[in-house]
Amino acid sequence: MTARFGMRVSTLLVTTALTVGAGAATAFAEPTAPDISQATEQRTLLKGSTTASYYWDDASGRAGDTGLPASGIPMRKGLAASPSWPLMTEGYVVYKGKKAPFFVGDRGPGAPSNNGIMLDLDAKTFADLTGGTFNSSTLGVDGNGGQGHIKVQYVITKWGNGVGKKNHPVAFSTGAWGRKDTNPAKPPVDVLAVAAKKKAAEEKKAEAAKVAALKEKAGQVKEVKEAGKAAAIAPASLNTDATAATTAAETTSDTSRTGTALALVGGLAVVGGVGYLGRGRIRRAVRR
Repeated sequence: MTARFGMRVSTLLVTTALTVGAGAATAFAEPTAPDISQATEQRTLLKGSTTASYYWDDASGRAGDTGLPASGIPMRKGLAASPSWPLMTEGYVVYKGKKAPFFVGDRGPGAPSNNGIMLDLDAKTFADLTGGTFNSSTLGVDGNGGQGHIKVQYVITKWGNGVGKKNHPVAFSTGAWGRKDTNPAKPPVDVLAVAAKKKAAEEKKAEAAKVAALKEKAGQVKEVKEAGKAAAIAPASLNTDATAATTAAETTSDTSRTGTALALVGGLAVVGGVGYLGRGRIRRAVRR
């Protein structure tokens, strides 16, 4: 596993300087490791793939150990080395469906990065991904079929604030790890997020259409009910009008009959009067 042994010379120098400086100036607080437990749930700033190796530098000098990590944070699970990303950069790797968070706490691989090995995972994380076991005596990984390199997908969720390239990794020999990057990579379009947003918009539109349809249906039901009420009122009105018309007709008929009767009586009276007068005259004529 050449990624672990003797390939981070420049890193060793930097680490040694940091270690000596830390011992001479105790006033400086020890750096704290970031909380990367939620890294897999954060927004994607950069994604790609590379070959990853593993290492475990605990400053014990065993098995090619090159000293304390460059960040000054003691070696631990989740601490990875990058040849170009800023220290304290956070993200996660994916290997055969398994996700493992990491933060950049060290520099490396050195020479192997010239051959495309752009990430050094800690041995414990490497063991978890490959189904092996971390050996605390040898600082290696046992029981994973001898795998020392694996092809992984990487996802960056937070860039570190220091020097280093905020883009796809490049070899340690380029010196990108020591330069400030003011032009970080543009975050990729999150296909899943875009799809989810589109689906949410479609669901909202469908819900609005459903509400509108229900309102329209409610309006139609109201119109039918009002039409029913109007239809129920109309026969009663017609009956009232018919009754009034019948009453008026009957009243007219009665008036007509009364007038006819009065006229008939009057006529008879006249006729009778004439007859009476006629008889009176007859009588008077006879008397004379």
